[in-house]
Amino acid sequence: MSNYMPTLKQLQYLVALKEHEHFGKAADSCYVTQSTLSAGIRELESLIGVTLVERTRRVVRFTALGDRIVEKAHRVLREAEELSAIAEASGKPLTGELRMSVIPTIAPFLLPRLLPRLRADRPELKLYLREETTQAGLESLRHGNVDCVLLALPFPTGEVDSEILFQDRLYVAFPRDDPRDPPEWIGPDMIDETKLLLLEDGHCLKDHALAACNRPELRASATMMGTSLHTLVQMVDNGLGVTMLPEMAITGGILDHTHITARPVRSERACRDIALIWRKNSPREKEFRLLAEILRAAETPPLNHGDA
Repeated sequence: MSNYMPTLKQLQYLVALKEHEHFGKAADSCYVTQSTLSAGIRELESLIGVTLVERTRRVVRFTALGDRIVEKAHRVLREAEELSAIAEASGKPLTGELRMSVIPTIAPFLLPRLLPRLRADRPELKLYLREETTQAGLESLRHGNVDCVLLALPFPTGEVDSEILFQDRLYVAFPRDDPRDPPEWIGPDMIDETKLLLLEDGHCLKDHALAACNRPELRASATMMGTSLHTLVQMVDNGLGVTMLPEMAITGGILDHTHITARPVRSERACRDIALIWRKNSPREKEFRLLAEILRAAETPPLNHGDA
């Protein structure tokens, strides 16, 4: 059995190839040439004496052992990054690089308020953002591709540390000429399941909206076709149905220049918890908790319970 120890660079190449399933794209992500990446992986295979990747002209296919080694490589790379993070965290907090995933139902509405504050208060922080769905963000966190994730709970996150930032109430949005125009609130029983438009699978807001209503028939009858909240708003504004929006989207101006009215949902579950999560026992925990405080300060005051 070989005593050869793979280099971090070789493991990085292998992980990138698994993620992109394409030598050219993997090389671009590692900022090296395709021949450099390919040679690094071949050298790794040669020195440990096993085949990790089956190469054909059109397909990159990992062997079963290759998949196992990639999983271990993720952990090794993550631990190596945390070694440098320990030293970085001992100095001035929130300086240097920080990679954060943000879900699409938060990013366009909170980040415009957050980023100017961070630039002013933490000019030495280099914040790299990835907008991706909750599950994709959790995978990025698990594999060490990001340091923290800004998302909405409840959602099964696994073993992570977290800070709840604030609650985000859910509203029903409908055309202003809709005959059902209550003065302040909308009860779940008032929502016509045949007209409810929701985001596609993969967006946790869909599950939060359905849980707020607590009506099993909505899951079967609602039309799940929206790729973004802005798409849903356009559908509602054109009379195609009603939808549910988070308060931060409304305060962020998503209904500006539309003929849409929004009312809060009368339900104990009609809200989601906005949270920042990170890997358990991360050496940057104090930084993440400081970032959570900045995120809280970026929240705007809540809406009135009347017209949005």
